[in-house]
Amino acid sequence: MLNVAESIRNFNAGREPERLAMKYASLRTSPFVFLRGTCHLFYDRLPGDALFSKAPAGWLCGDAHLENFGSYKGDNRLVYFDLNDFDEAALAPVTWELVRFLSSILVAGDGLRATADEAAALCQVFLDAYAAALVPGKARWLERDTAEGLVQELLDTLKARSRPAFLDHRTDRKGRGRVIRCDGKRALKADDDARARVTKLIDTFAATQDKPGFFKVLDVARRVAGTGSLGVARYIVLVEGKGSPDGNYLLDLKEALPSSLAPHLKLAQPAWPSQAHRVVGLQRRMQAVSMAFLHPIVGAKDSPSHVLRGLQPSEDRVSLGAAGTSLEQIRGVIGEMGQLIAWAQLRSAGRQGSADADVLVDFGGSVTSWGADLLAAAHACAAQVRADWKDYCEAFDAGAMALPAQKRGDR
Repeated sequence: MLNVAESIRNFNAGREPERLAMKYASLRTSPFVFLRGTCHLFYDRLPGDALFSKAPAGWLCGDAHLENFGSYKGDNRLVYFDLNDFDEAALAPVTWELVRFLSSILVAGDGLRATADEAAALCQVFLDAYAAALVPGKARWLERDTAEGLVQELLDTLKARSRPAFLDHRTDRKGRGRVIRCDGKRALKADDDARARVTKLIDTFAATQDKPGFFKVLDVARRVAGTGSLGVARYIVLVEGKGSPDGNYLLDLKEALPSSLAPHLKLAQPAWPSQAHRVVGLQRRMQAVSMAFLHPIVGAKDSPSHVLRGLQPSEDRVSLGAAGTSLEQIRGVIGEMGQLIAWAQLRSAGRQGSADADVLVDFGGSVTSWGADLLAAAHACAAQVRADWKDYCEAFDAGAMALPAQKRGDR
């Protein structure tokens, strides 16, 4: 019998205690947060029947759920709404992606203020939108002119956000320059060793760019963001950009770890140069337009690789649980998320082992033959998540997740 607390401790072994403690406390707050932060456990529990082994192979973000979609500015300077987390990306049966997303709807039902029947109906909305988006065989995208409902409202609000205002929110002015604001919520101080490592990585990357001065490092802090990755080496980096103080840019630098799907993968995976190349390569392949500054960074031999990207004022999520949000508005967003997953799979079809677009078209057209079984599996997976969360809460409350004395800085 799987010991939930022990599995989580083993998976997170070696992470920085200060942020890992935040993760463990966060997992205690709700079944949905627990689902978000225990991707490895979800796939440990996934049944190995035909539904999950004989479906078409596709490129997956690997961690599809309600909060892994968001807005961002692409490298073409336009703002998009799309899948935005590819840490777990891998080649696997497409039903793996679908059942995780459907489970997230069911587990998040209370947060959406939806009854069990309403959450089940939202699952059907997602499945219908996903299948319908596959059938034409053409990948599309969501930006301001093509989005509707809450997503359109979000993208419209981003027009008023400026980089100087964003910098004022995340940094403090110091003389003629800026320093990152270490508020204990979004950022923590980095020690001298961490600052030196990060600066060296950015300097090495900058030397390969047309304007290396743009990436001159002004300040470094440890970043607090997400749930599953808390405790992984991750930094906010303040760089010169187009000039101090208001032309500065903030970057996100995150260590890339193996996908938590890896122990369960039966399909041959490409021989990526590094884990960062996997994450960045698949993000570029699956998103309609890549995020600004998205690059893999590899340091010295045998050292961890990192994913670099911009930290932007245009990054945000649709708040489905916000007061005043109607069930009809939630239906619209979930339908768009179903489309986005389908389009990402079509966009990456026929690449390095994934099924071609014709196979995915046929799969979408045959949803009546597999949809009911997938929905039943999602209900079973959601029930397992709730049971695992209950076990975790008991272990957490009994002190089983306590960590050694915390120390500052990253390993």
